[in-house]
Amino acid sequence: MTVTIRPYRHATDKEALYDICVRTADAGEDSRHLYPDLDLMPSIFAAPYVHLEPDLAFVAGDGGQAVGYIVGCADTQAFVRAYREEWLPRLADRYPAPERPPATPSEEMVALMHDPERMILPELAGYPAHLHIDLLPGYQRAGHGRALMAALLRALEAKGVPAIHLSMLTANTRARAFYDRVGFHEIPVPDPGPVTYLGRSTAGPV
Repeated sequence: MTVTIRPYRHATDKEALYDICVRTADAGEDSRHLYPDLDLMPSIFAAPYVHLEPDLAFVAGDGGQAVGYIVGCADTQAFVRAYREEWLPRLADRYPAPERPPATPSEEMVALMHDPERMILPELAGYPAHLHIDLLPGYQRAGHGRALMAALLRALEAKGVPAIHLSMLTANTRARAFYDRVGFHEIPVPDPGPVTYLGRSTAGPV
């Protein structure tokens, strides 16, 4: 297994990007039992990033096959505006805005899809960038996540972005251990619900 980190290539990596997202979207585990529409989770947590900011998308490739990815944005407020104006209209017919409180996991995700402004919190203002990272289980704990993180942080630092944040399910203790190892610290946010917010500088070792 020879894994290399390279820029995302839409023509050849899109299918793998979607598959990796689906197979890791339940706190790092396969989410197909929760979200039968296999485009739903990627349409929220992966595809808008490679569409809106493709220069901040990298994959871990095993030969020609992507087995992990990291995607991000340089400025969360600008990303939310672009998501609202450019990305969300592409989804509205397939995933209309909910008219009632969500009753299923899929409906909860559609509600999140239509509320990108949830990503803007005053406590995160000092960490303007944010990211999502996923690796297939067989490729975890082998240094590939650290290498993906380093690639994104270098790209952000080159753009003059000082710091980055992410949100994660607090129950996902394996992910938290990884983020701690690569230099993230907790950002206190009032009433965060089931998630924890973490941040770090784009500079420095990973």
